[in-house]
Amino acid sequence: MKLVNIDYLPGEEITEVLGLVKGTVVQSKNIGRDIMAGMKTIVGGEIAGYTDMLIKARQIATKRMVDEAQSLGADAIINIRYGSSSVMNGAAEVIAYGTAVKVKKN
Repeated sequence: MKLVNIDYLPGEEITEVLGLVKGTVVQSKNIGRDIMAGMKTIVGGEIAGYTDMLIKARQIATKRMVDEAQSLGADAIINIRYGSSSVMNGAAEVIAYGTAVKVKKN
């Protein structure tokens, strides 16, 4: 499955647009790491636990988006975007979305 964040596939012809596909996840950290993250905000610097949480959440959301595209018979997803929002203290929603397409077979 080709994944691009542009609205075309270089060197390939899109033959069919299958529609919007998306994947979403709400991810949280455990309370112990949340307390440590709070302490980190006092001294500054990267909060690695939250960085890791968001990386994992993006991976899950991307996989769910790809799974939906595959179920439609897509060859690629174009114009991919990511969004995130805080759902509650220590939990974030990540969404991945794009347009599932079929391409001309050689």
